[in-house]
Parts: sequence; structure tokens; C-alpha cells
Amino acid sequence: MVPKRFTWLGVAMVGMAGCSSVLPTGLTAEAPVPPAADRTVELTPPPAIAQQAPTIPEDLLAAGATLTVADVVEIALSNNPLTQASYFRALAARAQVGIDRAPYYPTIDLDINAARTKQSALGGQFDYRLTSYGPVATLNFLLYDVGGRAADAESSRLGLLAADWTHTAVIQNVILGVQQTFVQYLNARAQLEAARTNLKTAQTAHDAASVRRKAGVATIADELQAQTAMSQAQLAVDRLSGQVLALRGALATAMGLPANTPYDVGNLPEDLPVDEVSKTVEDLIAEARSVRPDLAAARLEAERADVHINSVRADGLPSLFASADANRTYYDPSTYAKYGDSWAVRVGLNIPIFRGFETKYSVQKAKDDAAVAAAEAESLEQQVILQVWTSYYGLQTANQLVKTSRDLLASAEQSERVALGRYREGVGTIIDLLTAQSALADARAEEILARSGWFYALAQLARDTGVASPTLKAAVSVTKEGATP
Repeated sequence: MVPKRFTWLGVAMVGMAGCSSVLPTGLTAEAPVPPAADRTVELTPPPAIAQQAPTIPEDLLAAGATLTVADVVEIALSNNPLTQASYFRALAARAQVGIDRAPYYPTIDLDINAARTKQSALGGQFDYRLTSYGPVATLNFLLYDVGGRAADAESSRLGLLAADWTHTAVIQNVILGVQQTFVQYLNARAQLEAARTNLKTAQTAHDAASVRRKAGVATIADELQAQTAMSQAQLAVDRLSGQVLALRGALATAMGLPANTPYDVGNLPEDLPVDEVSKTVEDLIAEARSVRPDLAAARLEAERADVHINSVRADGLPSLFASADANRTYYDPSTYAKYGDSWAVRVGLNIPIFRGFETKYSVQKAKDDAAVAAAEAESLEQQVILQVWTSYYGLQTANQLVKTSRDLLASAEQSERVALGRYREGVGTIIDLLTAQSALADARAEEILARSGWFYALAQLARDTGVASPTLKAAVSVTKEGATP
């Protein structure tokens, strides 16, 4: 006969073996290690995280669909994982507010207990077995804690506000990145069109040289030089065509869409409101210090760290609490009564006496953390001022570059016309004509680059100031086009 203790041991081992499937994987699965210092571990790649399909408006799926910068920004904000992450951080911060307000309410627990007891009397001559079971309700309530609950609740509220401001900052950064990619694409398209125009201009020079050579008033050298210039113009067209397609895919990726998504955008506008910004740099700096979202989040984090000092300090101060419990216990066999009721109400005062100086150092750490947060907020404010200052004068420079580049383009066009006329009349050389055409090509590129830089500077100033960019939304025109570049 197997002793009972071994029988129970075997049952326990079998039970543990049966429960191994419900234990955490970290307690049951083997953790691989390298077999040697010069050997790798064969690991199974972790499963890919399931991703939500990107949001693609139905009108975008149509062939040759045309998008404005507002459409591009809206699509990007819907699909960008950074905005989704900051959004869920804000939701988590809102839930934390509810967690930190919970101590203002009592806690109520319900337990159901059952017990089987055996009692012996007179040296084991008499055995008495009793089964008892019943519910137990317990209530606990923190009455007063010298401001600890209030500090925690205020800290979480400030954390929620900081998360909201951070979400706004993330959105503005995404908008800036999408706008910049959008303008890069428009710039590349405009540069491509300018290169095609330059190719036509070079073709005109080549035709003029060919006509003059056939007429016997020019040498083969003129025609060859014109042919070289035309080939260089063709190379520029080919190179820019590849850049346009690459940036088209980059813009689709910035919107969170596949790079081969069929869509199209408008052209870089000719007319720009270069005098749109009428505020002084001091006004914009003041506005940025007031509404810049990342600066507001940093200030709230500094205030939150300061409030946290009160929460830490309250852990070392007395607290007053109350508790109550009630239970009903049923008996089997019921010798005297089928059940018994009991209840108790307690009021207690907890006075921390000594915790190994934990409270002292915790308070000091909280003060140091608050000083760090305040210094970081001040440093960010200085950076914001510098960013607004730089982007403001960057926009002023962009305004001037637009005006100057247009003057340069106008004079280069006139110079090229004069050089072409002189060459056709036989009073100019092919070198003069090719030089004028090269200057015209450079002027076209500079004028387009100046317009693109203006949009860049405007978007940067809007982001650095902490406001949206309605001017960019209104200024970028859209031209319906049937085919992609």
C-alpha cells in the first residue's frame, strides 16, 4: 500500500504538469544562447505586426486624379503612424487621469471563502469535522493624506494636456514634412518643364547653325557646338525625368500610400504673395512663445514635475483611513446555528516614522527632476526663438530671391533673343548664342528654385511659429492634367 503522502505528491506533480500549459511562456520555454563565442544562434523571426491598410480616398483611385496640397496633407495625417502613436499616447494619458483620481473613491471587495477543518479531542479519540463557507465584503477609504491624492490627480491632468500639445506638435511636423516633399515634387516638375524648354531653345540654335552652314556662312564647328549644347540639354531632361518619378513615389510614401499609386498634382504657381507676411519678427516670436505646441508641452511637463514633489512628500506624511468589513459564515454540520454574521468598522492613522531616509531622497530627486524639466523648457524656448528668427529672415530672403530671379530671367530672355537674332543675321558668333542660352537655362532654374524656396520658407515659418499655413494651401494652384509626367 502506497502511503498517502506519496499519493498526494504524485497527484500534485501530475497537476503541475497539467497546468504547465497555462504558465507564462517565459517560465516554460527555453531561451536559446549561442553555442560558442564564434557561433550564431538560429532564431525564428518574430511575426510581423498587423498593420491597418492605408486610407485611400475613392477619388484618388481614378486614373489621373489631381491632388492639392490640402488633399496630400489630409491623406498623410490619416495614414502616418507617428500621428497615430501620439494620438494613442493622449488616450493613455486620459486613462491615467482616471487612475490617479481613483483614490478619491472607496474600494469595495467581495471574497468568498470555504474551509474544511478537522479537530480532535481526548488524544484523538473523538474527531470533529466542520465545513464553513460564506462571503466577506470589505470597504477601504482613504480619508486624508496631506495632499498626495491631489498632487497625483493634478500631475496626470497636466500630463494629459502635455500629451495633447505633443500630438499637435507631431501633426505640425508631419504637415511640414509632407509640404516640403510636395514642393520638392512641384519643383522637380517645373525644372523638367524648364529643361524641355531649354532643349527647344538649343534645337533652335542648332537649326540656325545648320541653316547658316548650308548657306556657306558658317563652319561645321558652329553646328557641332550647337549639337553638343542640344545633347547636354537632352541629358538634363533625362536626368530630371528620373528625379520627378522618384519624388512622385516619395510623395506617395509620405502620404502613407504605395509608391506606384496613380495620382497627379498641379504645377508650381507663377504668382506668389511675396508680401503676405506683414508681422514683425518680434510679433511672430511672441506668437510662437504663446502657441508653439512643443514648447507648451515642455512647460506643462515642468509644471508636472513640480507638482510631483508634493506627491512624493506626501508619502512620508501621516494619512487617515477608514475600513469596514462584513461577513456571513455558513456551517455544516449546523450544531448550534446554520450561519453566523459579523461586521467591523475601523478608523486608522498611519504615521511613517522611519523608512531608511527613502522619503528624504525621493523628495530631493523629485526637486532635481523638476529643475531639469524647467531648464529643458527654458532651453527649448530659446531654440524656438532662434527658429522663428531664422525662418523669418529666411522668408525675407526668399522674397527677395523671387524678385531678383525674375529680373534675371527677364534679362536673360532678352539677351538670348538678341544673341539669336545677331547670329541669324551673321553679326554674332555661335559662342555668344550658346553662352546666352546657357545663361537663360540657369536663370530659368534659379527662378523656379526661388519660387520653390519661397514655399519652403513659408511652410517652415508657419511650423516654427506654431500655426497652420493657410497661405501655402491657397497659393499652390492645381492644373488638371490627363497624364502623369
